[in-house]
Amino acid sequence: MKHAPSPKFQQVFRLSDLTSLSISSVGPLFSIAAAGGVMIHLAGPDVMIAVIIIAIPLLASAFIFRLLNQHFPNAGASYHWGRQVMGPGYARFQAIVVITAYFASLPPIVMPAAQYSWVLFFPRQHPPSLDLFIISAFWVLFAMTPLLMGSRPTARFTQVFLSVEFSSLAILTVVALIRLPSLHTLANHEPIQSWTNILLAAVIASTIMDGWEIDSYAAEEAKAPKKDPGLSGIFGALFALGTYAVLFPLILQETPWGAIGHNPDPLTAWAFRVFPSAHWLILLPILVSTAGSLWLTTYILSRILFALGRDHLLPRPFTRMNTRKAPQWSIILPLTLSLSVVSLELWLPSLDRLFQVVLSSAGFFLTMEFFLDSLSASWFLTKLHRHQWPHANDHRHGLLRLLSYFTSSVLLVLLVLFLFLAPRVMGAGIDWITAGIVAIAVVFAVSGRRDTAFHVFEAAEGSELTTQEPKTR
Repeated sequence: MKHAPSPKFQQVFRLSDLTSLSISSVGPLFSIAAAGGVMIHLAGPDVMIAVIIIAIPLLASAFIFRLLNQHFPNAGASYHWGRQVMGPGYARFQAIVVITAYFASLPPIVMPAAQYSWVLFFPRQHPPSLDLFIISAFWVLFAMTPLLMGSRPTARFTQVFLSVEFSSLAILTVVALIRLPSLHTLANHEPIQSWTNILLAAVIASTIMDGWEIDSYAAEEAKAPKKDPGLSGIFGALFALGTYAVLFPLILQETPWGAIGHNPDPLTAWAFRVFPSAHWLILLPILVSTAGSLWLTTYILSRILFALGRDHLLPRPFTRMNTRKAPQWSIILPLTLSLSVVSLELWLPSLDRLFQVVLSSAGFFLTMEFFLDSLSASWFLTKLHRHQWPHANDHRHGLLRLLSYFTSSVLLVLLVLFLFLAPRVMGAGIDWITAGIVAIAVVFAVSGRRDTAFHVFEAAEGSELTTQEPKTR
């Protein structure tokens, strides 16, 4: 089955570039500022238990992603792995899950970027809706800039912003440790929370432990596409866990419970105690972290949309590249839609609760994405690897196979528990919304032809199209 040659990315990323993308995409400062409040409200002083519960399967997933990248490097990453291993219906279902996971993550980044910007310059004034919208539009355009300039400028922008965030994080941590004896509080923290709340906090924690997988979606742009993608993701996942293991205990030990128990941004409340009356020292690195998360989350989503367009599951304009080899419409459209969501949230307050429920489902679909990937890896290592890949006689991946079984089981349990437990805390609407999106994914999965060609990236021979599943090597 022949098609016109597919547009190709430039292979420019080194391991250092991919590692900086993975670490910056996690955005540890922004992640705690944005999601830490909900997690601490749910899990209380046991918030690190929630982080560890989700971190264990996600760290295991990092090693699984490396394996899948070594066999199937592709800009579509999760979607493409499902297509190669499990078939077209599974891949189409997974495509909707992945798009939902990352698009639902964009508005909760755009809005805080605008709010932090306003507070940075006008700390004592309430922001008008119009002003927040204008600032949001600025950050959306700002995020488009490095992405549309191409992969290499994106990496350079990311490294500059990451250096600011990393330096600020180091200074904040050192000063907090030095001041621990004077700031330590015996605040009446709430008692150990119920496991219901801890498990819900664990699913929400997937939104602060994700992002490191960006290197999988950058595989076609890596100089060593079967070597580096996946490895840099492991570095990013370990960095994220290490950061939270230091910051969450410090926040809880140095901040009275009354200041963080119901505070949507516990990081800022804690940081103001470390640096009293110097709000810009805190807000600036958080804003830098937020900006990096915005364009790197868009980067992931743009590569997914590009891959789906290339496989004819989305309109061809999603594959159109500009002169810098950036998929322009796959970048512009998600950011524009996210700004539209933010504008509706600003000017229609009655929809605020609905939007919060919809956007809180991002953690559920991120967890589902990792579950589907682990399931693909389990099937690949159990049934396909030994029979259809000639090099399988040289190695067995026995430990990774067991790891994929473990990860699939844990993530499935978390997903089921979320569906049963979330309505008690977030309202019954959360289940109806997730069920509706899953139903759309099922319809998309069963529709369409099963013999359509799909793109297989070959690192040594260039790109080609195939209808074989999986490709025999």
